[in-house]
Order: sequence, then structure tokens, then C-alpha cells
Amino acid sequence: MRSSGSRWARSRRWLPGLLLVSPSIVAIGLFVYGLIFWNTRVAVSGKHDEVTEYGFDKGRNFVDLWDQPSWPGAVKHALLFTAVFVVGALVLGAFLAFLMDKGIRGEASFRVVYLFPMAVSFIASGVVWRWLMNPAPPERAVGLNQLFGELHLGALANSWWQDPDWGMAAMALPAIWQMSGYVMALYLAGFRGVPGELREAARVDGASEWKVYRYVVFPQLRPVTLSALIILGHISLKVFDLIMAIAGKQIITYVPAVAAYVEIFDRHDPANGATIATYLLVAVAVLVIPYLVWSVRTERTR
Repeated sequence: MRSSGSRWARSRRWLPGLLLVSPSIVAIGLFVYGLIFWNTRVAVSGKHDEVTEYGFDKGRNFVDLWDQPSWPGAVKHALLFTAVFVVGALVLGAFLAFLMDKGIRGEASFRVVYLFPMAVSFIASGVVWRWLMNPAPPERAVGLNQLFGELHLGALANSWWQDPDWGMAAMALPAIWQMSGYVMALYLAGFRGVPGELREAARVDGASEWKVYRYVVFPQLRPVTLSALIILGHISLKVFDLIMAIAGKQIITYVPAVAAYVEIFDRHDPANGATIATYLLVAVAVLVIPYLVWSVRTERTR
């Protein structure tokens, strides 16, 4: 009797919490892991139209996808976009945080101006940047090309996202504009978290201001840089709405997420669309899982 009462007392401690989170556990199980399982199921099937049975093709879709002329280009575009976007957002965000850490005037307004783009969706910013990066010739130029012309900097005018070689690099500009404020906030919190005693000790030892940041401040910010790198990396790999808002389904800006949309809704090929989605999932997992393992190990060593 006493044992039964003790178990009931223990269950009263954890049962309310379990009941509280159980709906979210069920929802995540169904709509995240359940859909991941079903997507993988379709990816290894032979369902290349709407009437064929699913079957099992032994993973042939993952190999055959590379025979499609547009797929290698989509991967190349995604990698170029990722490189320009991640490096650009990191450098610009760190520079803006550095300016505010040095005590720039109007810091509050400055912070709002650069954080505000985060509140705008990629679709909305894409509509604006489609006008800014309009590739019209000089006599009909608008946006940035018109601005360069009026400033007598016509040499800087170009075809932006319609350039076959550097179109994806231009496409990264709106993403850098939108996410650099977020990176700035991360770095600013990191700067403010570095103890002042460390900086003063370095200055007393004769270190210049550059060396204080180079050898004292930035080494303390490696976790911040890693977090920003992971977040920006996974955003860039699955970018879709920004590209659709600016260029639509153009071959010049074809990326894996757009390819998945085209395969599923335009070509009505669920197996190929699910295969592309699985590739994206693996690419994001390669970024996120090592970061999670590193975070858990770091927490355990503290």
C-alpha cells in the first residue's frame, strides 16, 4: 500500500509535464519524422507518375538524378549561392557588430535598421530586389543600374541574376542584406560577453586595438561563429522563396529546392521530387548533426 502511494506521488511530479508536452510530441512525430519517413519511402520507389505503384527501385533514383542535365547545374548554383551568402553575411554582420562595439553614435537606431529586414519575408524582399536588380539596358534602366548611371558609375551596371556565370552570386545579395542584421546581433552579444578585464590586460601588455580583437576577442567568439555558420548554411541550402520571387523557375537560378518543386508539381514525378528532398535533408543533416554533437559535449564538459 505504501509502495503504491509512493509511485502515485512520483507520477504526480512528472505526469502533468508529460501531458502538457504530449500534443507537441505527437505532432512532431507525425508531421516531421513521419513525413521524413514517407518522403524517403517515395524516394526509393518507382513512382515516376501519378498512376504507377510505389514499388522499390533499390535507390536507383539517387543515381539516375545525376543524369538529368539540370541537376548538376542546380547543385553548382546552390554551392555558389551558399559560399557568397554565408561569407558575405558573416563578414558584414561581424563588421556591423564591431562598429557598434566601438560605440558608434545612434546605436539603437543603427541596430533597428539592420535588424528590421529579418521581419520581412523572403518573398516580400524578393519582390523589392527584383526591381533593384532589374537587368534592363541603360536606356530603360531602373533600380541599381539606374542609380549607377546617375552616379556616373555605369561600369558597375550589369545583368545581375541573369548573368549565366555570376547570377547566383548576385542572388545572394538580398539574402546577405536580410540576414546580416541577425549575424550582427549574434556577434554584438558575443562582443559584450567578453570580460573587459581580458581586453584591459592585453592593452596593458602593449597590444594594439587590432591585436586585442585578433588575439583576445575573436577567439572567444568561435561558438558564435559556428552557430551563425550552421544557421546560414542550412538556410542557403534550402533557399526557395527568395529565388522564386526574383527569378521564378529560370535555369540560370535553378537550385535543388526549385528542382524539387518542378519535379513534383510541373512534371508530376513524386519519386524524383522526393529524391531531391532527401538530398537536401542529408545536406542539412551534415551541417546540423556535428553541431548538435559538439554542443552536447560542450555542455557536459562545463
